[in-house]
Amino acid sequence: MTTSIRDLDLRNKRVLIRVDFNVPLDAQGNISDDTRIVASLPTISYVLQQQGKAILISHLGRPKGKSPEYSLAACAKRLSELLGKPVLFAPDCIGDEVEALIAKMNPGEVVLLENVRFYPAEEKPEIDPSFAAKLARLADVYINDAFGTAHRAHSSTTTVATHFPGKAVAGFLLEKEINFLGTALKNPKRPFYAIIGGAKVSTKIGVLKSLSTKVDALMLGGCMSYTFLKAKGIPVGDSPIEEDQIGTALEIIDMCSAAKVKLYLPSDVVAATQFQSDAPHKTFTMPSGIEKGYQGMDIGQKTLEEWSHALSDAKTVIWNGPVGVFEFPNFAKGTFGLARRLAALKEAITIVGGGDSIAALQQIQLIDAMTHVSTGGGASLEYMEFGTLPGIEVLANG
Repeated sequence: MTTSIRDLDLRNKRVLIRVDFNVPLDAQGNISDDTRIVASLPTISYVLQQQGKAILISHLGRPKGKSPEYSLAACAKRLSELLGKPVLFAPDCIGDEVEALIAKMNPGEVVLLENVRFYPAEEKPEIDPSFAAKLARLADVYINDAFGTAHRAHSSTTTVATHFPGKAVAGFLLEKEINFLGTALKNPKRPFYAIIGGAKVSTKIGVLKSLSTKVDALMLGGCMSYTFLKAKGIPVGDSPIEEDQIGTALEIIDMCSAAKVKLYLPSDVVAATQFQSDAPHKTFTMPSGIEKGYQGMDIGQKTLEEWSHALSDAKTVIWNGPVGVFEFPNFAKGTFGLARRLAALKEAITIVGGGDSIAALQQIQLIDAMTHVSTGGGASLEYMEFGTLPGIEVLANG
């Protein structure tokens, strides 16, 4: 980062802040989890303290055109409550009406613009470069504080920043994410372990290959582990696997072996007759494998004990993706057990990313026990793979 938010004179300046208010809404349109809004408060508050005019832009969901159910109005209301001051809500994100509203702003005031994804050019900047130009016209300074969308080369995350040479910087949240993930990947305290779970190998090939050259040990759980077990010739019963990724799994196994990275796969698996919380289930050990008629649902007690013991000397741990179907109480022991093990590592830096992992931590109230909980699932995976993101690169090159 060439410039920090602290180096800019924000007094009386119009400050365009890309935030990530892509929050879950319930059936009534109320916000069910305001974590992302809360995460943006340090940057917004700093701009207001510096007597800047905060102009916030965000997306919400995947609207097809201007859809009222994807309006950011509820976010403006919640942000106002959190800040303890009025937040003006603009009816659009560009145009004469928005420009007139901003022209009347006083230092220390906040405006939230309507959903940028109401315009197709947000996700496809090339179809209308004028969209980013119109966003840029609203402000004097640009701050990107939306790590969760920094892996997208969209109008509001990358193109708009090119209109602010020397005045496009990272906000405090983005800076924090880069510091934690960047340090872990480039100069980790060792031993450095990664726990990767979740559903598919195919969505995590890049990060698995990248981590296999950086970590001291890699622990693979969740649905993706069954593809790895199958690749090793171990029966996996009716567990879902990706046949087309068996070759990739073998390649990653070989990469770990060549790099002398210890690869942990489940040594026992809790499997059920159906994908249901109350389905009959039992534990199968490896390498005998899982019987036909059963599908893997969680790592077993033996695996949890082995992995927990291995983690006892950890100095850095990255965890992305649950290791079982933790939404079902019968198959949550592995994920919750690992979460509690990480929480007990007082000497280690623990970094957690991915919506499901975070949901598991929230369920057992261990969010605050982790050193850093990333606000971006896909973004944190891509950052781990490439060491940078489009939304970060454009700031560094500004």
